[in-house]
Amino acid sequence: MSVVMQADRRGLGLGLAMLLAAAVLLAVGVSVGSTGLAGLLDARQDPVAWQIVRDIRLPRTLGAWAAGALLGVAGAVAQGLFRNPLADPYLLGSASGAALGVALALVLTGLSPFATEWVVRLGLTGAAFGGAVAGVLLTLVLASGVVHTLRLLLSGVVVGVVLGAARDLVTLANPDILQAMQSFMLGSTGFVGWSACAVMLVLLLPMLAVAWSLGRTLDALALGEATAASLGLPLPAMRAALVGVIALATGASVAQTGLIAFVGLAAPHLVRSLAPVPYGRLVVLSALAGGLLLMAADVLARWLIAPQELPVGVLTGVLGGSYLLWLMHRRSRQGRLS
Repeated sequence: MSVVMQADRRGLGLGLAMLLAAAVLLAVGVSVGSTGLAGLLDARQDPVAWQIVRDIRLPRTLGAWAAGALLGVAGAVAQGLFRNPLADPYLLGSASGAALGVALALVLTGLSPFATEWVVRLGLTGAAFGGAVAGVLLTLVLASGVVHTLRLLLSGVVVGVVLGAARDLVTLANPDILQAMQSFMLGSTGFVGWSACAVMLVLLLPMLAVAWSLGRTLDALALGEATAASLGLPLPAMRAALVGVIALATGASVAQTGLIAFVGLAAPHLVRSLAPVPYGRLVVLSALAGGLLLMAADVLARWLIAPQELPVGVLTGVLGGSYLLWLMHRRSRQGRLS
């Protein structure tokens, strides 16, 4: 019992620390930009500076946290469902489906990739979300449902490759959309506004609730499907619910920010390394970790070469990949020493 209580305390402390760090990064995020901190301090006297803070920096920073939190939840659920620490939210074909949806939308509508009108954003956002969900549905059809986890995993890989190839064909046939597709593939939080924040936060709460309620199922699956079935759990229905969490959380994030690498993969690993907790708590802490990672990457993307910006997906790939490589090296070294 003392070990369980100690793990709960570590998890609670980690959660509070990440919330505090997110609050600090939120303050930093609204102050980072072309006008710098001075623009924030003079916002009450300068209507333009206040508008920049209120309508651009604040929703962008909050949106980065919400998108990262969605990816963190999806990553934790995917790793538990497939019993694979290398599983990520894009494993079911959602990323390739979203990219194909955006490519088709750009071709069929002829929209400018630099347009910022809400109609344009709604069209590309809807295409990305629809493509992500369609990719997951195609995976489910190919896998004949969610009965066999291994078949579902392999189907996701196949669908991802096929839809990725279809996206490349569309792009090659229409080279004028190449720059827009590159921006989507690299990921960006620059177009996130208040409406996007609202959509992601509204979806985040039920996704967290469902994943948390199915935490015992994920704990049982970690012991093997035979063990989970012996406990009398309705595995097909619960797998379907977990796949739904992965699809909706990933689709909502990708639709608003493009493809963000490594956040969904690294967030659960970060939580496990700091506070090993059951899956019910892991998904919540992974959401906080994912939000914190993407928020930090967004701030760095705006600050490193200001007033220009780096693609936030590039930074998450570098930082997340480096962390995972370090973690693997540390574990292999500990294994050799033991």
